[in-house]
Amino acid sequence: AIFQSLGLVFRLLRFLIYGPYFECQQSSADFRFYIENHTRNPDDLSRKQVRIYQLYSRTTGKHVQILGKKINANGDDGGKYALLVVETETFGSHIRIKGKESDHYICMNEKGKIVGRPDGRKQECVFVEEFLENNYTALVSAKYKGWYLGFNRKGRPKKGDRTTQRQQEVHFMKRQPKGRLDPLEEFRFTTVTKRTRRARRLKPNSKRN
Repeated sequence: AIFQSLGLVFRLLRFLIYGPYFECQQSSADFRFYIENHTRNPDDLSRKQVRIYQLYSRTTGKHVQILGKKINANGDDGGKYALLVVETETFGSHIRIKGKESDHYICMNEKGKIVGRPDGRKQECVFVEEFLENNYTALVSAKYKGWYLGFNRKGRPKKGDRTTQRQQEVHFMKRQPKGRLDPLEEFRFTTVTKRTRRARRLKPNSKRN
């Protein structure tokens, strides 16, 4: 009976000491499994957000525009074909870029050619944002590593296999359309009204307290 009692006490102590550890390990494993599965198969509910902005080309001094199957970097500020709908997935900085007017996506085929397609679900239409030290953004193909979205001085697309991150042709800057302020900038420059004389008279006197 004594040995049985000691055995029960020993098992109870082992549960109290190691039980929370095993439970924590199990929860951690489940969470990693959840992350891996949602990263591998993102669905419509797992998308972060949809934004609308322009991509200013450092080379041409104009904006990327999607005319349909044809894409160039000769768009005017505020032009309807230069308005881009950017879909961002939940994990990482993988994006899909669609023309708001043309409803075509920017894609890169196996030859490195930039084309516009109505269906952007394929991996060829996914790009990864790379934020550069010069405050510009580069967009590299998620399928073809090292191949960037780029345009020459005439605004024509460059083939992906002829691009590198250091080239100015692949440097872009996100901009709001002409006449439209960024919400953060609009908030930053909001003026504060001055206090009226009546408000100053109603201010409590610190000396009385």
